Amino acid sequence: MKLHLYIARRFMFAFLTMLVVLGMIFVLLDMVESMRRFDAAAVGFGNILGLTLLNAPVWIYRILPLIVILATLWMFLSLSRSSEMVVTRAAGRSALNTLVSPALAVFLFGVIAVAVGNPIAAATSKKYERISAQYKGTGGSVLSISTEGVWLRQGNEDGQTVIRAVRSDLEGTSLSGVTFFSFAPDGLPTLRIEAQTAKLEPGQWALTKAKVWDLENADNPEMEAEAYDEYLVSSNLTQDQIRDSFGKPSSISIWEMPRFIRQLEAAGFSARAHQVWFQMELAMPFFMVAMVLIGAGFTMRHTRFGRTGIMVLMALVMGFGAYFIRNFAQILGENGQIPIILAAWAPPIAAIMMPMGLLLHLEDG
Repeated sequence: MKLHLYIARRFMFAFLTMLVVLGMIFVLLDMVESMRRFDAAAVGFGNILGLTLLNAPVWIYRILPLIVILATLWMFLSLSRSSEMVVTRAAGRSALNTLVSPALAVFLFGVIAVAVGNPIAAATSKKYERISAQYKGTGGSVLSISTEGVWLRQGNEDGQTVIRAVRSDLEGTSLSGVTFFSFAPDGLPTLRIEAQTAKLEPGQWALTKAKVWDLENADNPEMEAEAYDEYLVSSNLTQDQIRDSFGKPSSISIWEMPRFIRQLEAAGFSARAHQVWFQMELAMPFFMVAMVLIGAGFTMRHTRFGRTGIMVLMALVMGFGAYFIRNFAQILGENGQIPIILAAWAPPIAAIMMPMGLLLHLEDG
C-alpha cells in the first residue's frame, strides 16, 4: 500500500506540474492572440486578461488527456533513471501491479474533472462568448431553447422583434405555431402576430394563416385585428446566424445536457451532436486511463536498454494518434456515420486494449 501511495503521489505531482506549466503557456499565447483579435483602443489590457482567464479553463479541460500522457512519461522516465523501477520489479511487483495506483488516481481525477471541471469550463466558455461578442459588436446569440419552445430575436435601429415557435425544422428556418412580438426602441409593444407557420426567406419571414394585432395605433386591438392567408415580416436574420446560435455542446454543463437534449428534440431540432458530446464526456475518465497505459507501455523499461528518445517519441505518436482518432470518431458520430455509443466509447476502449497488449507482450511477471 505504501508503494501504491508513493507512485500515485509521484504521478499527481507530475500531473499538476505539467498542468500549471501548460496552463501558463496557454494563457500567454491566448493573451497575445486576443490582443491581435480585438481593438486595443476599445478593449483595454484588463479586459483582455479577463477574457484570457475565462477562456483558459476550456482549453485546459480539452487537453487533459495530453497532459496525462506527458505526466506519465515524465514520471516513469524519472523512476527508471533513479532505478526505482528496477527495485520495484526486484521486489516481485509486476508492471501491471505498478500501474494500478496511477491508473486509479487519474481515473478518480477524471471523474472529478467531468463532474466539476466540465460545468466550470461550460460556464466560463458561455461568458467568454457573450463578452467577446459584445467587444466585436456582433450582438451574441439570436436563438434560445426552452420548455415553451423555440425563441428567436431580431432587430435593428427601428426596434426589436421576439419570435416564439412551438416547433421548428432542423435548421430553425421553418417554424410552426409562431408568435411575433414587436417592440419600439423605447420598449413599448407595437405589434403582435400569430401564424400557423413561418418560413425564413432572404430578408423576410413568410407567414401563413396569420392574425395581426396593432398594439400601437388601434384603440381596441382585438376588434381591429386582421387575418391574412399570407403575410410577410421583414427580417435581418440568416440561416447561418440561426445555426451559429445553437452554440457548442461544450458550452453546456454535463449536468444540464440531458434536459437540453430533451428540449432540442421536443422543439424539432437534431440533438445528435449534443448526445455524442455527452457520451464522450462520460467516457473521458477511461480515455485518461488509456493515456497512462500508453505512456507507461513505452517508458517502464530501464534506461540502460537505450533508445529512450525513440520510445518516448513512439508513446507521443500513439497518444496523439488516439486523441486524433477520438476527435475523428466524434465527427463521424455527429454526422450520423457511426452510432453514438460507438463514436464515444470505442476510442477509449481501443486505446486501453492496445497498450495492455503491449505490456503483456513485453513485460514479464
